[in-house]
Amino acid sequence: MNLTSLLPIAMQKETIKSSAQQDESVGAEVSVSADVAESPAGRPDYIKVCDFSFNYVPAVRVLHNITMEIPERQVTAFIGPSGCGKTTLLRNFNRMNDLIDGVSHEGKIYVNDQDIYDRNLEVISLRKRIGMVFQKSNPFPKSIYENVIYSLRVSGQKKKAILDETVERSLKSAALWEETKDRLHDSALGLSGGQMQRLCIARAIANRPEILLMDEPCSALDPIATAKIEELITELKENFTVVIVTHNMQQATRVSDRAAYFYLGKLVEMDDTTKLFSNPEQKETEDYISGRFG
Repeated sequence: MNLTSLLPIAMQKETIKSSAQQDESVGAEVSVSADVAESPAGRPDYIKVCDFSFNYVPAVRVLHNITMEIPERQVTAFIGPSGCGKTTLLRNFNRMNDLIDGVSHEGKIYVNDQDIYDRNLEVISLRKRIGMVFQKSNPFPKSIYENVIYSLRVSGQKKKAILDETVERSLKSAALWEETKDRLHDSALGLSGGQMQRLCIARAIANRPEILLMDEPCSALDPIATAKIEELITELKENFTVVIVTHNMQQATRVSDRAAYFYLGKLVEMDDTTKLFSNPEQKETEDYISGRFG
């Protein structure tokens, strides 16, 4: 299988041009840091993972010495076979794994230079800054309106003007306003699968988080709904740093700026998506994205 065939034509042309300019010598060791130049997109090291390991129980290590940098206001895709640690790392960014008994970690994770495991950091405040969308859409059995403002209700916000503005802003950002503006007080459970997932995105961004984590957000959707979510992801990076877990290689090439390949809890390779899919440095990466493995 030709790896370049996974890329859109415009990206293929750029890949051919950039590949010709590459240095012929390739280091023997795997580079696991995101070597990103400063750009208008924002800081290249907005999220920093430093020699991070994670255990579900003392004898079961699922992440091994992960070191990487994730740029601000770009889409970074985590790819790799099932059980390789992608979702586990994603859930560590907002410390959702803390809810599991017996877990432990080593190393550091920084968000905008703040250690997320600092004892003085309130986990609730961290989760307000980092929204999450899960694999299966999970709207609450409430109205569309109440779904969007749920987090504001919990925090004690009662001003109708603020709640109304949040609902409209969030639904517009999730490309759902025009489809729901005349039935905001209908049950969210009456929406289609794709609409439910966009509602969950609206709910996740209602608090204006800095980062949006997405764990296989399109895995249960049909192609039309998937296309809408992918288009939305591309728009969301203008205001949010997006990290997405996906098993769909074509989806990774369509929506992400950078991609990281994981295997058996280790980061094998991370690079610009175009380069990773057209000219990976590691044979393990090439075998996976070409379909010879996984």
